Amino acid sequence: MAANMGSMRILIKGGKVVNDDFTQEADVYIENGIIQQVGKELMIPGGAKVIDASGKLVLPGGIDTCVHLQQTFMNASIQDDFYSGTKAALMGGTTMVMALVLPEQHCSLLDAYETCRTLADAKACCDYALHVGVTWWGPKVHNEMETLVREHGVNSFQMFMAYKDMMMLRDSELYQTLQTCKDIGAIARVHAENGELVAEGAREALDLGISGPEGIEISRPEEARCPIYLVNVSSMLAGDMIAAAKMQGKVVHAETTVAHAVLNGNQYYHQDWAHAAAHVIVPPLRLDPNTPSYLMGLLGNDTLSVVASEHRPFSTKQRALGKEDFTKIPHGVSGVQDRMSVIWERGVVTGKMDENHFVAVTSSNAAKIYNLYPRKGRIIPGADADVVVWDPDATRTISVSTQVQGGDFNLYEGMRCHGVPLVTISRGRLVCENGVFMCAEGSGKFYPQRTFPDYLYKKMVQREKNQAYKGVERDPYSGDVAKVANTMKKELGLGPIDGESPNKPGGRMHQGVRDLHESSFSLSGSQVDDHVPKRSSARILAPPGGRSSAFCNTPAILKLLRQCYCAAHAQLQQLRWEHSDSNGKPINRNNGTAEKGDCARLNLFSLVVKPILVLSH
Repeated sequence: MAANMGSMRILIKGGKVVNDDFTQEADVYIENGIIQQVGKELMIPGGAKVIDASGKLVLPGGIDTCVHLQQTFMNASIQDDFYSGTKAALMGGTTMVMALVLPEQHCSLLDAYETCRTLADAKACCDYALHVGVTWWGPKVHNEMETLVREHGVNSFQMFMAYKDMMMLRDSELYQTLQTCKDIGAIARVHAENGELVAEGAREALDLGISGPEGIEISRPEEARCPIYLVNVSSMLAGDMIAAAKMQGKVVHAETTVAHAVLNGNQYYHQDWAHAAAHVIVPPLRLDPNTPSYLMGLLGNDTLSVVASEHRPFSTKQRALGKEDFTKIPHGVSGVQDRMSVIWERGVVTGKMDENHFVAVTSSNAAKIYNLYPRKGRIIPGADADVVVWDPDATRTISVSTQVQGGDFNLYEGMRCHGVPLVTISRGRLVCENGVFMCAEGSGKFYPQRTFPDYLYKKMVQREKNQAYKGVERDPYSGDVAKVANTMKKELGLGPIDGESPNKPGGRMHQGVRDLHESSFSLSGSQVDDHVPKRSSARILAPPGGRSSAFCNTPAILKLLRQCYCAAHAQLQQLRWEHSDSNGKPINRNNGTAEKGDCARLNLFSLVVKPILVLSH
């Protein structure tokens, strides 16, 4: 059946063709899985199936950039495999999905990829691609990333700054992963939360006796991060930072989810535990009721580039694994089937975006970012025949009782949506018509992706050419050089007094405590003297003045780093005074302990700075 479907000739007649940049009244002729002609009064061979699209819109098929299928996560099996998940996608007007491969820590990325390919090839109904998660780091991971790109058609990798002890990378590991992505031309997807703070927040919430789903919101305060491709943007603050970065010309792209753009965190305080737990997603939905509308507006003005479903459905019984402890509730919601209709209702019907921008955020932008365009995400001759006939006036009411996707709860239960896919065509195969599904299991194909997408890298390559650093040829300076005043050096702690050994303790400095101004660091994030035992020091959770957004150009970053350095040094000196007696001996006032190098981790290459230094200039 799949072969016959692929060789079908189809004429879509009388509709309005909608691309991301224009709309036109035109017919569309499809043959051999490819769009052959677009226009009026086409010369069509006999025997073509005619689809009447009068009064309807003809859209490029949707591309869902993040789904989770046929996996086990947080001790629970996801409710959709590659058949049911891609079937639900097609029923909702999405013709391509991108699934995330999550290797176990210290397991081979290649093996995890091959396992996922085997599962997907046997069941998928539509085209699919794979992101591969980088859940640990080492030379083997670096080599396998290169192999996946070179030989297996993978062009995107996802890193996590959350899920401590599961998938979270350390600072130096994240830096090396981002550098590798740049070197091989891959897309760096970063789930940007602070894993240390999330873990600490969870402990605090549990200590307060908060064990219900509301703890997921309490333990994860809003954070703004700035990778090259930021996933799951959930807050107004993060949106503002992305908007500011784009205004400055930064190469920043960001993705939100349907849930974050439609719902708010008040759901976590619902009296019904099962209802509240069904909304557990990370980052969590935000409490401010204005957040969803704000995020939808950012989708409408192109601050946010893509909307994904982040489809990962679980049953109520599975979520009950965390009935006494919210940290054990499996994170995930459904949405692959409803993504297109919900965004049309809350985006187009409300006037936050027009039909062309709807195509952009649900299809075309993803195609451009992941180097699929214009084969995907556009209706033109030569493109893959992934086409949806869309009725903007028809309505449907979302219900778990009628959904195809897995799970026993629908976040949008009872929502009445305008915008219904009447016909879905995937690579020239008529797979859905008027609610009837007709596609064979396993008829979908893996879609290999090329690296170095112009949409991301072209601007950066040009900037590197323009900003190449060159030394200045000049005659050497031959004038007098002033001496540094010893008094100032001693009082400010800028270094040893002239003639004094750099390693000799002096003043209020104590042996065994690293001075930031004397400490060397490497771009890997480690300190050159990490092998030397240190006594415990006072823990500093954040640099004075708060966290930096890091959306800066290089001179501004250097200025910021100097300011942080001076402030950190001043605070470190203050800590020494507070933890010393009159003879300069250390006092342990709280019997607490701190990890080795905690003070030194007020280092100049913090997480939010490294990605911009490496990738955005």
